[in-house]
Amino acid sequence: MMRDLPARTAEAFVERSKGTVIVTTLASDSHTWNLVFLQLLIEECGYDVVNLGPCVPDELLVSECRDRNPEMIVISSVNGHGYQDGMRVIGRLRDCGPLAATPIVIGGKLGTDGGEGASRTTELMAAGFDAVFEDGQDPIAAFHAFLATLPPAPQRAVDHARVSA
Repeated sequence: MMRDLPARTAEAFVERSKGTVIVTTLASDSHTWNLVFLQLLIEECGYDVVNLGPCVPDELLVSECRDRNPEMIVISSVNGHGYQDGMRVIGRLRDCGPLAATPIVIGGKLGTDGGEGASRTTELMAAGFDAVFEDGQDPIAAFHAFLATLPPAPQRAVDHARVSA
């Protein structure tokens, strides 16, 4: 015998997204497995993800981010040129009015030498990144901790409106 279930609206079954996150590599990085992993991780955290894929030219990254006005931008590097490419692109992202207050993070293999992590992190943060997740640390725990510091999406939307006004 089947018991009658109470009537529920479709809205009761739909989880509200925390907003859109753009996941990308940079122009010199052709790796994709890291992007798939990040997409799944971020979706599990309640966000919608736009995955721009590998070898994203700076102009495309900036235009997609400007047009989509995401809650966060996550840049991943596997090839070891994340520091160099990140330093080049962060100013362009921050100079784009709607993105000035958007959380932007970078992580992965940021250098090829393996020995300048602390100075790279300091320089990337000074250049405009909100967080840097260097290879070799516990990046998943650090990323979750970073997400916990973000204000709710509606607050960031208000901040975005103020910056673009």
